[in-house]
Amino acid sequence: MFKRTLIMFLVTVAFLIALLADQVGHISIQQRASQWTPAPKPAADRTAIPRESCSHYNPMRTAFFGDLHVHTSLSNDARGRDMIASVDDAYRFAKGEPISIWPFDNLEANQRMLKLDVPLDFAAVTDHAENIGEVVICTSPKLQGYNSDKCKIFRGEQAKDASFSEGTKRMQSLYGWIDRPKEICGPDNQWCRAGLKTAWEINQDFTEQHYDRSSDCRFTTFHGYEYSNNTSLSKVHRNIIYRNDVVPELPVSALEKPNVEDLWESIDSLCNLREGDCEAISIPHNPNASNGRMFTVFYKNESLEEQQYRAERRARLEPIVEIMQVKGESECKADMWNIHGEDELCNFEKIRGTGQQQPNDCEDDFSAGAMAGFGCQSRLDFARYALIEGMIEEKRLGTNPYKFGFVGGTDTHNATPGAVAEATWQGCCAGTDTTPAERLQEGYAFAGKPMSYRNPGGLMGVWAEENSRNSLFTAMQRREVFATSGPRIAPRFFAGYDIPADICENNLVTTGYQSGVTMGGELQQEGNSSPIFVAAAIADSNSQPLQRLQVVKVWFDNNQQYHQAVYDIAGDKNNGATVNLSNCETSGTGHSQLCSTWQDPDFDSHQAAAYYTRVIENPSCRWSWRDCLSMPENLQPAACSDPQLPKVIQERAWGSPIWYKPQTP
Repeated sequence: MFKRTLIMFLVTVAFLIALLADQVGHISIQQRASQWTPAPKPAADRTAIPRESCSHYNPMRTAFFGDLHVHTSLSNDARGRDMIASVDDAYRFAKGEPISIWPFDNLEANQRMLKLDVPLDFAAVTDHAENIGEVVICTSPKLQGYNSDKCKIFRGEQAKDASFSEGTKRMQSLYGWIDRPKEICGPDNQWCRAGLKTAWEINQDFTEQHYDRSSDCRFTTFHGYEYSNNTSLSKVHRNIIYRNDVVPELPVSALEKPNVEDLWESIDSLCNLREGDCEAISIPHNPNASNGRMFTVFYKNESLEEQQYRAERRARLEPIVEIMQVKGESECKADMWNIHGEDELCNFEKIRGTGQQQPNDCEDDFSAGAMAGFGCQSRLDFARYALIEGMIEEKRLGTNPYKFGFVGGTDTHNATPGAVAEATWQGCCAGTDTTPAERLQEGYAFAGKPMSYRNPGGLMGVWAEENSRNSLFTAMQRREVFATSGPRIAPRFFAGYDIPADICENNLVTTGYQSGVTMGGELQQEGNSSPIFVAAAIADSNSQPLQRLQVVKVWFDNNQQYHQAVYDIAGDKNNGATVNLSNCETSGTGHSQLCSTWQDPDFDSHQAAAYYTRVIENPSCRWSWRDCLSMPENLQPAACSDPQLPKVIQERAWGSPIWYKPQTP
C-alpha cells in the first residue's frame, strides 16, 4: 500500500509540474536532448529502387490488410521488459511464420509460440526513435558505454523482475534530464548517435529483405519509426511512414524536436521538399490520451498567412489517423461538451472515462497528464469531433487541417503485427502480461487503468490497385483507407448525384467510381440536389457475421455547435444474436454482406458535413472474459467481476469520411 501511495504521489507531483510548465509556454517535462552533431543528413537525391509490376493488378482496387504500428527489441519499453524479438522476427510473423514471444528460453516447453492464422499483406516496424541508440549500446558488449551503471540497470542485472514497475525503472535508466546520459552516450552524445544510426540501418536492411519485389507481390514492407512525444504527460505520438527506400540518415526524435511543428518541418526539410524520391507521412495515434492536444489549434495567434501555411502542411503530412489500437479506441465518446446528438455505440473500448472516476470535461480548453490518468478529457481527444473542428477551420482559413481517413494498428510490443484475435490474444508487452492472471492484474498500466482495459488492437485496411509500396502509399494519401477493431471486415463507400437505385445488385464498384467519389473524397455542391450514398461491407469469414451497417454524419451550425447523427441503413440491431457467457458460444443470424443506398433525410445544401460508414458485427466474447473463463472461479481476479469491464464485444470497422462541401457564397 505504501509503495502504491508513493507512486501516486510522485505521479501527482509530475502532473502539477506539467500544468505549471504549460503556463509558461507549453514546455515539455519529458527528457530533452541537445541536437545531434553533426546534424542528420537528409535523404539522398536519388530515385527509389525499381520493382517488377504486380501480376495481380485490380483497377477497381482490392482491400489489403496490414499493421503500421509495431515495436521490437530496439524499442526501449520493449527491451527494458526483456522482449528480444527482432525486426526480422516481426516481419516473419507478419508473413505467417511462428515466433516466440516470451519467455525467450531454449527449452521449448517454456516458450510461448504465436502464429497468425492469416498472414498480413503489409507491415512496418516502427520502433520508438527516442533512446534507440542507448538500447543498442546497452545490449552490445563491444560498444563503449555498455558497462555503465545505467546500462546494467537497463539489462536487469540488479533485478530479474519483468513487472511493469521494474520494467519502467529499467526503461527510465536510459533517460537523461537536461540531456542524454553521458555515461551511455559519450562526448557530445556521439556514441548514441552512432547507435541510433546502427539501429536505423538494421531496420532498413530487414525492411528491404522482406519486401516482395517479385511480380507475386505477396508482402509489402514500409520503412518507418515512431515519434513519441509525451508533452506534459499527454500522448501526442506519431508514426512516420516512408513511401520507399529513400530515407534520411536518422529518424527524428522527440528528444531533439519536442514540438510537433518542428517534426513536420524536419520531415519536409530532410525528405519531402528535397529532390529525389523521398516522401513521408505522419500518422497520429492515441488522441484519446492527449488531453485535447492532438487536435487543438495552437496557432491562432499567428498571422493569417502563417495559420494557412500550418493548416495546409498538417493536411498534407497527416492524411490518416489511427483510431483503434491496444490503448483504446479514439472514434467518439458519449456525453462530451457541446456535442448534440446521441450514439449508443460511442463507449466502445474506452480506457479513459470508464468506471467511477470520470475525468472532467475540458470543454474548449486542453490539459495535461492523461497518460497517468490525470487531467481533463476533451472532445478533441476523438477523431469524429476533430472532423468537425477541421470543417470549422476550413470555413475560417480556407484549408481543413483535419481532413483525414481512419486506420487501425496494434502498437504491439511483442513484435507480433496483426495479432488481434480476441480468442487467442496473449498480451501486448513481453513479460508483463504473459498469463491470464497477469493480463487481468490490478494496478495502473495506462491512463490510470489496469491491463484488463486494453484490447488486442486493430488493423489498417487499404483499397489499392496492387500490393506495392507506391500503390498502398498513394491510397493512404488519398485517404481511401479504413480501420477495423481486428476482423478483416471490408467496407466500401461512394457518394454522388447519379448513383442508380440498383447499384447494390449491379456493378457496385465500377458504377461507384464512375458516378461519384469514394471514401476519403470530397463531393461538391450541385444546386440543391441531395447526394446519394451507397455503403457496403463484406464480413470476415473467420469472425462473426455482420449485424448492421451505419452512416455517421457530423456537422456544425452557425453558432459552431457540434452535431452528430447515426443512421442504421442495413441489417438489424435486434437480430437476436447472443453470447453464452458460460462458454462463449455465439448464436443468432447475421449477414456475410450488407449493402444499401441512402440519402440524408436532413440534408441542407448550404451546410458542410462529413459522412462515414461504421460496420458492426454480431456480439462475441471479449478477450478478458475468455481469460476469466480459463481460470477456476475461486481464483478469478477482481477484473472478472468488474461491472465496468465488458464481457462481450461487438467488433467493427470504420470507413474513412466523404466530405460534402457547399459552394462558397
